[in-house]
Amino acid sequence: MSRSRQNLNLNLLPSKRKLDDYAPLSSAETLAMGRHHLFSPSFSSPSPNPSPNPNPNSNPTRVRDDSSSPSSSSSSPESSPSSSSPSTVQFFVRTESKTVVVHSPRDSTIASVISAALRLSGAAEAAASPSQYRLIYLGRQLDFASTLSAAGVTRDATLHLAARLRSTRLPRSHRMVDDLLFSASCLLRSRPAPREIDALLLEFLASTPAAAHGAGGDDVDDTTIEHLSIFALAAVPAALVGLYLSDRPGCRLSAERAVRLFLRQAPEYVPKPAHLHCSVIVLQFCKLIAATCGRSDQLYVDSRSALALLMEPIASSYGSLRNLKLVVELYPFVSEVAGYMIEGIESEEIDVCPHNLSEFASFLAAMRTAIRQWLGGGGSGQISKSLLNDQNHPMQESWIHDLREVFIRLLRTVDECLRKYNDLPAEKGPEQGETVLAVLSGVHKFSKIYEDGHELLKEILVGRRDSVNALVRRAKRNEKLKWMLKYKDVTDFESRRNLTMMLFPEGKDDYERMHEMLIDRLQLLPESFEYIGQVEAQLLHGGLFVEFKNETATGPGVLREWFNLVCRALFNPQNVLFLQCPNDRRRFFPNPASVVDPLHLKYFGFCGRVIALALMHKMQLGVVFDRVFFLQLAGETITLEDVKDADPCLYMSCKKILEMDAQLLDSDALGLTFVREIEELGTQRAVELCPGGKDLL
Repeated sequence: MSRSRQNLNLNLLPSKRKLDDYAPLSSAETLAMGRHHLFSPSFSSPSPNPSPNPNPNSNPTRVRDDSSSPSSSSSSPESSPSSSSPSTVQFFVRTESKTVVVHSPRDSTIASVISAALRLSGAAEAAASPSQYRLIYLGRQLDFASTLSAAGVTRDATLHLAARLRSTRLPRSHRMVDDLLFSASCLLRSRPAPREIDALLLEFLASTPAAAHGAGGDDVDDTTIEHLSIFALAAVPAALVGLYLSDRPGCRLSAERAVRLFLRQAPEYVPKPAHLHCSVIVLQFCKLIAATCGRSDQLYVDSRSALALLMEPIASSYGSLRNLKLVVELYPFVSEVAGYMIEGIESEEIDVCPHNLSEFASFLAAMRTAIRQWLGGGGSGQISKSLLNDQNHPMQESWIHDLREVFIRLLRTVDECLRKYNDLPAEKGPEQGETVLAVLSGVHKFSKIYEDGHELLKEILVGRRDSVNALVRRAKRNEKLKWMLKYKDVTDFESRRNLTMMLFPEGKDDYERMHEMLIDRLQLLPESFEYIGQVEAQLLHGGLFVEFKNETATGPGVLREWFNLVCRALFNPQNVLFLQCPNDRRRFFPNPASVVDPLHLKYFGFCGRVIALALMHKMQLGVVFDRVFFLQLAGETITLEDVKDADPCLYMSCKKILEMDAQLLDSDALGLTFVREIEELGTQRAVELCPGGKDLL
């Protein structure tokens, strides 16, 4: 390394250090170093001249540059005995690139001497943080608070100034960051950089421990986190943004190329569990660019998009950032993107950028997680009405009401949009309908933040029921609309049917991916089971081609016949899979006795696939499930009245018990226990309704 580079490197980065035996930095020291670098002006406004003493109350120390040997320096008039007061001492301070002569009172502190030597050597910015350096005399490091007199510094003594480097597990990471900052400094000073910044940045990302060792999945250790923290605490984002602001030739282009490279490559080199720490770095880029260039700058827009992408896989893993007030950091982005959405909704064309919709969903998901953790992680994780209305609530903060205002404004805008949707021309309805539904899905997620959010959204949807149903009936397949099934007071039958059908993959007559079946009518059920029940579900998303052995007919008619024959066989009581309701022979429910054959469980899965395929291909099967079984599939609570058709005997027995005198039941005169007897292949089997049910009266 040349002497000129050593000099520039010392000026640029106080962390260009030498190894010593001191203990690692504490958390407070590390954060202090990070803040110093982050707000240091050295990258944006380098000063060619040494700055004056930053502390007017410090001891007056005179300094003189002397690039010659100490002997020639001491012979100068300024260093003669006659020009020195008995209370001052002349000595030499040697840095990496030069030797300076210093005249200072004997009661000067070591910290003031370090600052003076740094200013003379050209590192005026670094003089503000002398704690990043050490002064060595006679082989020992001098204490900052000590004085020259207490240290025993004599006339014409030579002291050595060196930067500090605490012990670290990742010296290569520190070195790469230093090289990157040095190249940025060279560009700012219109000097040739030894290496391109984007090449150095790519090398740093490629050396991420998890990426370098080929680790993937959730295998992330502390070294990966420390590697990224070095990048953030060394204020590399501030350096690159300072370079981006420079008007020197090539600086802006180099910085923009480097920032975009980080935004693009970081998610690929850093494993997903560590994206949390990548998002901290990208957040710095966003805040710095927005503060200096404005939110309309394209680099800021791209940084915000990258931040939103990093939020997607880690929206549920922010427990370690609870104390960093992630809510406060995310609120500006939620508010900003919501503003763009409102602006698009209010336009005549109802035109909302898809990128804004995607970013809003990502930021909102992370915001919901952050709020849940801010509230303590328990309960519903929603902001209660009492917190909103009680100004003296112990958890009251300003962002709560700011975020609420964004939500209310978005609700009002959606209400007006639904009113306006009915007035759109027919040819524009389907196109704008997708946008309105996407915005509604975003507002639905927003409503989950508040205890009364569901009711507020429901009030809007009920008031615009006609528009909502028109939107849903025209909607294409979209799993994100499943939430609308809960608003039964809003949707009509046709809308709910369309929503249900959209949950299934769409059957396509894709002749390149046809699932072909050759079925023997005599082995209809076993062969159909092999073709449908034993293959990957993905293979059934295309078209179906059915042909019966020794028959030439093919086409939709044969497919329809196959569906009818298979369903008739599956629901045939002789196959033991399903039973008919005694009071309604058209309704079926699973046969409890089917458990006798282990293969029957797979046949139930096969039956589910056949029904799903029939729905995909819009085939009518003529099969109706009993109310009990249907409610079980839907995950709903079953009442006694629901059992009436499936098991009339059980229903009547329970009704009679409920009508009996309570005192008679409490006396255990009937000898009732929590056991039910089931007939299985001609034998009776007792099934306990709860653990130890046969002994409970």
